[in-house]
Amino acid sequence: MAEGNWSVIRVEKISAEGAQKTERHNERKNESYANLNVDTEQIARNVHFKDTGGFTYNEYFQRLIDEGKISTRGQKAGATIFNELVIDVNTRYFEEHGGYEYAKQFYEESYRFGCEIYGEENIVSAVMHADEINKAVSEELGKPVYHYHLHIVAIPTVRKEILWSKRCKDEALRGTVKEVINQVSHSKKWKNTVPLLDENGQQIISKYGKPMFRKSYSVLQDKLFEHMTEAGFTGFERGVLGSTAENLSSLDYQIQKDKERLADIQERIEAEQVRYEPAHEVHKTMAEIEGMGQKTITGKIAVSKDDYQQLTALAKEGITSRSEIQDLKSSVSYYQRQYFNASSAVERLQERYDRLKEKCQPFLQALEHFPKLVEVFVEKVKEFFSIKEAQERKEREDRAAARKEQSKHRRDRNDWER
Repeated sequence: MAEGNWSVIRVEKISAEGAQKTERHNERKNESYANLNVDTEQIARNVHFKDTGGFTYNEYFQRLIDEGKISTRGQKAGATIFNELVIDVNTRYFEEHGGYEYAKQFYEESYRFGCEIYGEENIVSAVMHADEINKAVSEELGKPVYHYHLHIVAIPTVRKEILWSKRCKDEALRGTVKEVINQVSHSKKWKNTVPLLDENGQQIISKYGKPMFRKSYSVLQDKLFEHMTEAGFTGFERGVLGSTAENLSSLDYQIQKDKERLADIQERIEAEQVRYEPAHEVHKTMAEIEGMGQKTITGKIAVSKDDYQQLTALAKEGITSRSEIQDLKSSVSYYQRQYFNASSAVERLQERYDRLKEKCQPFLQALEHFPKLVEVFVEKVKEFFSIKEAQERKEREDRAAARKEQSKHRRDRNDWER
Protein backbone atom coordinates (compact mmCIF):
# COMPACT_ATOMS: atom_id res chain seq x y z
CA MET A 1 0.00 0.00 0.00
CA ALA A 2 1.29 3.46 -0.88
CA GLU A 3 2.30 5.44 2.15
CA GLY A 4 -0.01 8.24 3.20
CA ASN A 5 -3.26 7.20 1.44
CA TRP A 6 -5.97 8.12 3.96
CA SER A 7 -9.73 8.44 3.67
CA VAL A 8 -11.19 11.44 5.48
CA ILE A 9 -14.80 12.40 6.10
CA ARG A 10 -15.92 15.44 8.05
CA VAL A 11 -19.31 16.93 8.83
CA GLU A 12 -20.02 20.67 8.69
CA LYS A 13 -23.12 22.26 10.25
CA ILE A 14 -24.95 24.78 8.05
CA SER A 15 -27.86 27.08 8.89
CA ALA A 16 -30.24 28.67 6.41
CA GLU A 17 -28.11 31.83 6.54
CA GLY A 18 -24.90 29.94 5.80
CA ALA A 19 -26.38 27.85 3.00
CA GLN A 20 -25.87 30.52 0.35
CA LYS A 21 -22.10 30.65 0.89
CA THR A 22 -21.82 26.86 0.77
CA GLU A 23 -23.98 26.75 -2.35
CA ARG A 24 -21.91 29.36 -4.19
CA HIS A 25 -18.73 27.38 -3.48
CA ASN A 26 -20.02 23.88 -4.16
CA GLU A 27 -22.02 24.76 -7.27
CA ARG A 28 -19.28 27.08 -8.54
CA LYS A 29 -21.48 30.18 -8.69
CA ASN A 30 -18.72 32.61 -7.64
CA GLU A 31 -16.75 34.74 -10.06
CA SER A 32 -13.58 34.26 -8.02
CA TYR A 33 -12.55 31.94 -5.19
CA ALA A 34 -10.58 32.36 -1.97
CA ASN A 35 -9.08 28.96 -2.73
CA LEU A 36 -6.32 29.95 -5.17
CA ASN A 37 -6.10 26.38 -6.48
CA VAL A 38 -9.51 26.49 -8.20
CA ASP A 39 -8.95 26.39 -11.99
CA THR A 40 -12.13 27.91 -13.44
CA GLU A 41 -11.34 26.44 -16.88
CA GLN A 42 -11.78 22.95 -15.40
CA ILE A 43 -15.17 23.53 -13.71
CA ALA A 44 -16.91 21.57 -16.48
CA ARG A 45 -15.13 18.42 -15.24
CA ASN A 46 -16.97 18.56 -11.91
CA VAL A 47 -19.48 15.72 -11.58
CA HIS A 48 -22.96 15.97 -10.02
CA PHE A 49 -24.34 12.71 -8.65
CA LYS A 50 -27.37 14.70 -7.53
CA ASP A 51 -28.38 18.33 -8.03
CA THR A 52 -31.22 20.53 -6.81
CA GLY A 53 -33.06 20.62 -10.13
CA GLY A 54 -32.61 24.37 -10.43
CA PHE A 55 -33.63 25.24 -6.86
CA THR A 56 -31.38 26.93 -4.36
CA TYR A 57 -30.50 24.89 -1.27
CA ASN A 58 -33.01 26.82 0.84
CA GLU A 59 -35.74 26.54 -1.81
CA TYR A 60 -35.17 22.79 -2.01
CA PHE A 61 -35.47 22.58 1.79
CA GLN A 62 -38.71 24.59 1.79
CA ARG A 63 -40.18 22.40 -0.95
CA LEU A 64 -39.69 19.28 1.21
CA ILE A 65 -41.47 21.07 4.07
CA ASP A 66 -44.35 22.09 1.79
CA GLU A 67 -44.67 18.48 0.61
CA GLY A 68 -44.79 17.26 4.21
CA LYS A 69 -41.66 15.14 3.84
CA ILE A 70 -39.72 16.87 6.63
CA SER A 71 -40.65 18.95 9.67
CA THR A 72 -38.87 21.76 11.53
CA ARG A 73 -41.14 21.39 14.55
CA GLY A 74 -39.31 22.47 17.71
CA GLN A 75 -36.46 24.23 15.91
CA LYS A 76 -35.09 27.58 17.01
CA ALA A 77 -34.16 30.45 14.71
CA GLY A 78 -30.71 30.01 13.21
CA ALA A 79 -30.64 26.26 13.84
CA THR A 80 -28.61 23.82 11.76
CA ILE A 81 -30.76 22.54 8.88
CA PHE A 82 -28.08 21.17 6.55
CA ASN A 83 -25.05 18.95 6.94
CA GLU A 84 -22.17 19.05 4.51
CA LEU A 85 -20.20 15.82 4.24
CA VAL A 86 -16.78 16.32 2.68
CA ILE A 87 -15.25 12.99 1.62
CA ASP A 88 -11.62 13.03 0.63
CA VAL A 89 -8.62 10.84 -0.14
CA ASN A 90 -5.21 12.34 -0.90
CA THR A 91 -4.35 13.22 -4.49
CA ARG A 92 -1.75 10.51 -5.05
CA TYR A 93 -4.25 7.74 -4.36
CA PHE A 94 -6.25 8.60 -7.46
CA GLU A 95 -3.16 9.17 -9.61
CA GLU A 96 -2.00 5.66 -8.68
CA HIS A 97 -5.35 4.09 -9.58
CA GLY A 98 -6.41 5.76 -12.81
CA GLY A 99 -6.98 9.45 -12.11
CA TYR A 100 -10.21 11.19 -13.09
CA GLU A 101 -12.21 8.14 -14.22
CA TYR A 102 -11.32 6.18 -11.09
CA ALA A 103 -12.22 9.17 -8.91
CA LYS A 104 -15.69 9.31 -10.49
CA GLN A 105 -16.29 5.64 -9.65
CA PHE A 106 -14.93 6.08 -6.12
CA TYR A 107 -17.10 9.10 -5.31
CA GLU A 108 -20.19 7.66 -6.95
CA GLU A 109 -19.92 4.85 -4.40
CA SER A 110 -19.24 7.44 -1.68
CA TYR A 111 -22.48 9.14 -2.71
CA ARG A 112 -24.32 5.84 -2.15
CA PHE A 113 -22.78 5.79 1.33
CA GLY A 114 -24.20 9.28 1.92
CA CYS A 115 -27.63 8.03 0.82
CA GLU A 116 -27.42 5.27 3.43
CA ILE A 117 -26.70 7.84 6.14
CA TYR A 118 -29.37 10.41 5.23
CA GLY A 119 -31.74 8.76 2.76
CA GLU A 120 -31.49 9.83 -0.89
CA GLU A 121 -34.64 11.97 -0.59
CA ASN A 122 -32.80 14.12 1.98
CA ILE A 123 -29.71 14.64 -0.21
CA VAL A 124 -29.82 18.18 -1.59
CA SER A 125 -26.64 18.12 -3.68
CA ALA A 126 -23.69 15.79 -4.26
CA VAL A 127 -20.85 17.07 -6.44
CA MET A 128 -17.32 15.82 -7.04
CA HIS A 129 -14.86 18.68 -7.46
CA ALA A 130 -12.23 17.98 -10.10
CA ASP A 131 -11.09 21.57 -10.72
CA GLU A 132 -8.74 22.22 -7.78
CA ILE A 133 -5.15 21.75 -8.89
CA ASN A 134 -2.58 20.20 -6.56
CA LYS A 135 0.41 22.40 -7.36
CA ALA A 136 2.99 20.40 -5.43
CA VAL A 137 2.14 17.07 -7.10
CA SER A 138 1.73 18.78 -10.49
CA GLU A 139 5.27 20.17 -10.32
CA GLU A 140 6.67 16.88 -9.12
CA LEU A 141 5.02 14.84 -11.90
CA GLY A 142 5.43 17.49 -14.59
CA LYS A 143 1.72 17.62 -15.53
CA PRO A 144 -1.49 19.17 -14.16
CA VAL A 145 -2.81 16.98 -11.32
CA TYR A 146 -6.15 17.77 -9.68
CA HIS A 147 -7.35 17.02 -6.16
CA TYR A 148 -10.61 15.07 -6.32
CA HIS A 149 -13.08 15.23 -3.42
CA LEU A 150 -16.83 15.03 -2.82
CA HIS A 151 -19.24 17.55 -1.26
CA ILE A 152 -22.59 16.14 -0.09
CA VAL A 153 -25.16 18.60 1.28
CA ALA A 154 -27.95 16.78 3.12
CA ILE A 155 -30.75 17.40 5.59
CA PRO A 156 -30.25 15.63 8.94
CA THR A 157 -33.56 14.06 9.97
CA VAL A 158 -34.68 11.59 12.60
CA ARG A 159 -37.92 9.64 12.79
CA LYS A 160 -40.05 11.03 15.62
CA GLU A 161 -43.38 9.77 16.95
CA ILE A 162 -45.85 12.47 18.03
CA LEU A 163 -48.19 11.20 20.75
CA TRP A 164 -51.71 12.25 21.61
CA SER A 165 -51.58 14.48 24.70
CA LYS A 166 -53.27 13.85 28.03
CA ARG A 167 -55.78 16.59 27.15
CA CYS A 168 -57.17 14.55 24.24
CA LYS A 169 -60.93 14.12 24.63
CA ASP A 170 -60.72 10.48 23.61
CA GLU A 171 -59.09 8.76 26.57
CA ALA A 172 -58.27 5.72 24.45
CA LEU A 173 -56.00 7.83 22.24
CA ARG A 174 -54.03 9.47 25.03
CA GLY A 175 -50.33 8.48 24.89
CA THR A 176 -50.72 6.64 21.59
CA VAL A 177 -48.99 7.63 18.34
CA LYS A 178 -50.76 10.51 16.64
CA GLU A 179 -48.34 10.89 13.72
CA VAL A 180 -44.77 10.14 12.68
CA ILE A 181 -42.61 12.94 11.29
CA ASN A 182 -39.11 13.25 9.87
CA GLN A 183 -37.81 15.88 12.25
CA VAL A 184 -34.88 18.03 11.13
CA SER A 185 -32.33 17.80 13.93
CA HIS A 186 -28.54 17.74 13.70
CA SER A 187 -28.02 17.00 17.41
CA LYS A 188 -30.37 13.99 17.41
CA LYS A 189 -28.98 12.73 14.09
CA TRP A 190 -25.45 12.67 15.49
CA LYS A 191 -26.17 11.68 19.07
CA ASN A 192 -23.40 9.47 20.48
CA THR A 193 -24.90 5.98 20.90
CA VAL A 194 -21.97 3.58 20.36
CA PRO A 195 -20.43 2.54 23.72
CA LEU A 196 -16.76 3.35 24.36
CA LEU A 197 -15.18 0.04 25.43
CA ASP A 198 -12.05 -0.83 27.37
CA GLU A 199 -9.57 -3.60 26.50
CA ASN A 200 -11.90 -6.13 28.13
CA GLY A 201 -14.89 -5.11 26.02
CA GLN A 202 -16.63 -3.35 28.91
CA GLN A 203 -18.19 0.10 28.54
CA ILE A 204 -16.00 2.79 30.05
CA ILE A 205 -17.54 4.83 32.87
CA SER A 206 -16.51 8.46 33.40
CA LYS A 207 -15.26 9.77 36.74
CA TYR A 208 -18.77 11.16 37.26
CA GLY A 209 -20.25 7.67 37.01
CA LYS A 210 -21.78 8.12 33.56
CA PRO A 211 -21.33 5.65 30.66
CA MET A 212 -19.09 6.97 27.88
CA PHE A 213 -19.75 6.73 24.15
CA ARG A 214 -17.63 6.99 21.02
CA LYS A 215 -17.85 10.23 19.08
CA SER A 216 -20.35 9.89 16.25
CA TYR A 217 -17.94 11.33 13.69
CA SER A 218 -15.34 8.72 14.65
CA VAL A 219 -17.91 5.99 14.06
CA LEU A 220 -18.70 7.65 10.72
CA GLN A 221 -15.01 7.33 9.70
CA ASP A 222 -15.22 3.59 10.41
CA LYS A 223 -18.44 3.18 8.44
CA LEU A 224 -17.06 4.99 5.38
CA PHE A 225 -13.91 2.85 5.36
CA GLU A 226 -15.91 -0.37 5.76
CA HIS A 227 -18.40 0.62 3.04
CA MET A 228 -15.74 1.52 0.48
CA THR A 229 -13.55 -1.53 1.08
CA GLU A 230 -16.58 -3.84 0.88
CA ALA A 231 -17.41 -2.18 -2.46
CA GLY A 232 -13.96 -3.15 -3.74
CA PHE A 233 -12.03 0.09 -3.30
CA THR A 234 -8.73 -0.64 -1.57
CA GLY A 235 -5.25 0.86 -1.27
CA PHE A 236 -6.09 3.41 1.42
CA GLU A 237 -6.49 3.43 5.19
CA ARG A 238 -9.04 4.85 7.58
CA GLY A 239 -8.32 8.51 8.31
CA VAL A 240 -6.60 9.34 11.58
CA LEU A 241 -8.58 11.69 13.81
CA GLY A 242 -6.80 14.85 14.87
CA SER A 243 -4.21 14.90 12.07
CA THR A 244 -2.39 18.18 11.51
CA ALA A 245 -3.87 18.66 8.05
CA GLU A 246 -7.43 18.29 9.39
CA ASN A 247 -6.98 20.61 12.35
CA LEU A 248 -5.28 23.48 10.53
CA SER A 249 -7.58 26.05 9.00
CA SER A 250 -7.65 25.92 5.20
CA LEU A 251 -5.80 29.23 4.99
CA ASP A 252 -3.09 28.14 7.44
CA TYR A 253 -2.71 24.82 5.69
CA GLN A 254 -2.41 26.46 2.27
CA ILE A 255 0.23 28.87 3.55
CA GLN A 256 2.18 25.99 5.05
CA LYS A 257 2.08 23.93 1.85
CA ASP A 258 3.03 26.90 -0.34
CA LYS A 259 6.00 27.62 1.91
CA GLU A 260 7.11 24.01 1.50
CA ARG A 261 6.75 24.31 -2.27
CA LEU A 262 8.67 27.58 -2.18
CA ALA A 263 11.59 25.98 -0.36
CA ASP A 264 11.59 23.07 -2.82
CA ILE A 265 11.63 25.40 -5.84
CA GLN A 266 14.52 27.39 -4.36
CA GLU A 267 16.52 24.19 -3.92
CA ARG A 268 15.86 23.25 -7.54
CA ILE A 269 17.02 26.66 -8.75
CA GLU A 270 20.26 26.36 -6.82
CA ALA A 271 20.80 22.81 -8.10
CA GLU A 272 20.26 23.87 -11.71
CA GLN A 273 22.69 26.78 -11.34
CA VAL A 274 25.35 24.43 -9.95
CA ARG A 275 24.89 22.16 -12.97
CA TYR A 276 25.02 25.10 -15.34
CA GLU A 277 28.36 26.60 -14.19
CA PRO A 278 30.67 23.63 -15.04
CA ALA A 279 29.16 23.43 -18.52
CA HIS A 280 29.58 27.17 -18.95
CA GLU A 281 33.33 26.91 -18.29
CA VAL A 282 33.78 25.17 -21.70
CA HIS A 283 33.17 28.53 -23.43
CA LYS A 284 35.94 30.16 -21.38
CA THR A 285 38.58 27.79 -22.82
CA MET A 286 38.10 28.92 -26.44
CA ALA A 287 41.27 31.05 -26.39
CA GLU A 288 43.29 28.05 -25.34
CA ILE A 289 41.77 25.97 -28.10
CA GLU A 290 42.61 28.61 -30.75
CA GLY A 291 46.23 28.60 -29.60
CA MET A 292 46.67 24.90 -30.21
CA GLY A 293 48.69 23.69 -33.22
CA GLN A 294 51.35 25.28 -35.51
CA LYS A 295 51.28 26.59 -39.10
CA THR A 296 53.15 24.53 -41.70
CA ILE A 297 54.95 25.87 -44.80
CA THR A 298 51.82 25.25 -46.88
CA GLY A 299 49.78 27.36 -44.47
CA LYS A 300 47.93 24.46 -42.91
CA ILE A 301 47.68 23.88 -39.16
CA ALA A 302 49.43 20.83 -37.75
CA VAL A 303 48.55 19.48 -34.33
CA SER A 304 49.98 16.73 -32.26
CA LYS A 305 48.12 13.50 -31.70
CA ASP A 306 47.37 14.46 -28.10
CA ASP A 307 46.13 17.91 -29.12
CA TYR A 308 43.94 16.36 -31.81
CA GLN A 309 42.38 13.93 -29.36
CA GLN A 310 41.80 16.76 -26.88
CA LEU A 311 40.23 18.98 -29.54
CA THR A 312 37.98 16.14 -30.67
CA ALA A 313 36.86 15.48 -27.12
CA LEU A 314 36.23 19.19 -26.53
CA ALA A 315 34.27 19.46 -29.76
CA LYS A 316 32.05 16.57 -28.80
CA GLU A 317 31.56 18.02 -25.32
CA GLY A 318 30.73 21.41 -26.81
CA ILE A 319 28.07 19.98 -29.11
CA THR A 320 26.36 18.03 -26.35
CA SER A 321 26.78 20.83 -23.79
CA ARG A 322 25.22 23.41 -26.11
CA SER A 323 21.86 21.65 -25.98
CA GLU A 324 22.19 20.90 -22.27
CA ILE A 325 23.05 24.50 -21.46
CA GLN A 326 19.96 25.70 -23.29
CA ASP A 327 17.80 23.22 -21.38
CA LEU A 328 19.37 24.29 -18.12
CA LYS A 329 18.78 27.95 -18.88
CA SER A 330 15.13 27.16 -19.62
CA SER A 331 14.84 25.17 -16.38
CA VAL A 332 16.34 27.98 -14.32
CA SER A 333 14.00 30.49 -15.95
CA TYR A 334 10.99 28.22 -15.36
CA TYR A 335 11.78 27.66 -11.68
CA GLN A 336 12.49 31.32 -11.15
CA ARG A 337 9.02 32.13 -12.49
CA GLN A 338 7.52 29.41 -10.29
CA TYR A 339 9.40 30.77 -7.30
CA PHE A 340 8.16 34.28 -7.97
CA ASN A 341 4.54 33.12 -8.40
CA ALA A 342 4.62 30.98 -5.27
CA SER A 343 6.33 33.74 -3.29
CA SER A 344 3.68 36.23 -4.36
CA ALA A 345 0.90 33.79 -3.46
CA VAL A 346 2.37 33.19 -0.01
CA GLU A 347 2.69 36.93 0.60
CA ARG A 348 -0.95 37.50 -0.38
CA LEU A 349 -2.12 34.66 1.85
CA GLN A 350 0.02 35.87 4.73
CA GLU A 351 -1.41 39.38 4.36
CA ARG A 352 -4.95 38.00 4.39
CA TYR A 353 -4.15 35.85 7.39
CA ASP A 354 -2.64 38.80 9.29
CA ARG A 355 -5.64 41.01 8.53
CA LEU A 356 -8.09 38.33 9.62
CA LYS A 357 -6.10 37.63 12.76
CA GLU A 358 -5.98 41.33 13.65
CA LYS A 359 -9.71 41.75 13.09
CA CYS A 360 -10.55 38.68 15.15
CA GLN A 361 -8.15 39.43 18.02
CA PRO A 362 -10.69 41.27 20.24
CA PHE A 363 -13.20 38.48 19.73
CA LEU A 364 -10.64 35.77 20.51
CA GLN A 365 -9.60 37.59 23.68
CA ALA A 366 -13.22 37.94 24.74
CA LEU A 367 -13.80 34.26 23.98
CA GLU A 368 -10.86 33.33 26.18
CA HIS A 369 -11.83 35.44 29.18
CA PHE A 370 -15.64 35.63 28.91
CA PRO A 371 -16.82 32.52 27.00
CA LYS A 372 -20.38 32.64 28.36
CA LEU A 373 -20.87 36.27 27.41
CA VAL A 374 -19.49 35.60 23.92
CA GLU A 375 -21.88 32.69 23.53
CA VAL A 376 -24.82 34.92 24.46
CA PHE A 377 -23.55 37.62 22.09
CA VAL A 378 -23.26 35.16 19.17
CA GLU A 379 -26.78 33.89 19.80
CA LYS A 380 -28.08 37.47 19.82
CA VAL A 381 -26.30 38.19 16.53
CA LYS A 382 -27.81 35.06 14.97
CA GLU A 383 -31.22 36.07 16.27
CA PHE A 384 -30.79 39.57 14.86
CA PHE A 385 -29.92 38.35 11.37
CA SER A 386 -32.68 35.76 11.52
CA ILE A 387 -35.22 38.46 12.35
CA LYS A 388 -33.77 40.72 9.68
CA GLU A 389 -34.00 37.98 7.08
CA ALA A 390 -37.59 37.25 8.10
CA GLN A 391 -38.45 40.94 7.75
CA GLU A 392 -36.82 41.14 4.33
CA ARG A 393 -38.63 37.98 3.23
CA LYS A 394 -41.94 39.44 4.48
CA GLU A 395 -41.26 42.67 2.56
CA ARG A 396 -40.52 40.70 -0.61
CA GLU A 397 -43.70 38.69 -0.20
CA ASP A 398 -45.73 41.88 0.40
CA ARG A 399 -44.28 43.48 -2.72
CA ALA A 400 -45.02 40.38 -4.75
CA ALA A 401 -48.59 40.29 -3.43
CA ALA A 402 -49.02 44.00 -4.25
CA ARG A 403 -47.77 43.45 -7.80
CA LYS A 404 -50.09 40.49 -8.16
CA GLU A 405 -53.04 42.57 -6.93
CA GLN A 406 -52.18 45.43 -9.28
CA SER A 407 -51.95 43.01 -12.19
CA LYS A 408 -55.37 41.59 -11.27
CA HIS A 409 -56.89 45.10 -11.16
CA ARG A 410 -55.44 45.88 -14.61
CA ARG A 411 -56.89 42.69 -16.05
CA ASP A 412 -60.29 43.41 -14.50
CA ARG A 413 -60.25 46.99 -15.86
CA ASN A 414 -59.31 45.78 -19.33
CA ASP A 415 -62.09 43.19 -19.26
CA TRP A 416 -64.61 45.88 -18.20
CA GLU A 417 -63.48 48.28 -20.93
CA ARG A 418 -63.85 45.56 -23.54
